[in-house]
Amino acid sequence: MLNESDTQNVISLGYEGLSAEALVAQAHESGAEVVVDVRLNAISRKRGLSKTALAAALQAAGIRYVHLRGLGNPKDNRAAFVSGNPAARARFVELLQSGDGERDLATLRDLTANNRVALLCFEHDPATCHRTVVAQQL
Repeated sequence: MLNESDTQNVISLGYEGLSAEALVAQAHESGAEVVVDVRLNAISRKRGLSKTALAAALQAAGIRYVHLRGLGNPKDNRAAFVSGNPAARARFVELLQSGDGERDLATLRDLTANNRVALLCFEHDPATCHRTVVAQQL
């Protein structure tokens, strides 16, 4: 599902329920020039959606792939985050404002300055996904 965020040049893309081919098609249709994978670990049980295969498929479609691990939500924070727990959201914001999160957020800012960027994670609904917070932190 594609949803415009409030940030210029940034869209939200979740691959839940999609094949790799459908994901690449949506990224292409959205005008994405760069797909930024914000999963902590860019792996998937679904064929074609792990880092190497996805990067190759996107490249074949003329779309750059970047994995920014520092923008990922830690596994032990995910369930609470998805359920709307304010403490989990606050913890994730803190992670984005320090260390690897801060560094990768700066990289994302640079990418969005001159490119249409799709933030990629699993969840179909961006309201339950940390990628929405990443976009807000821009």
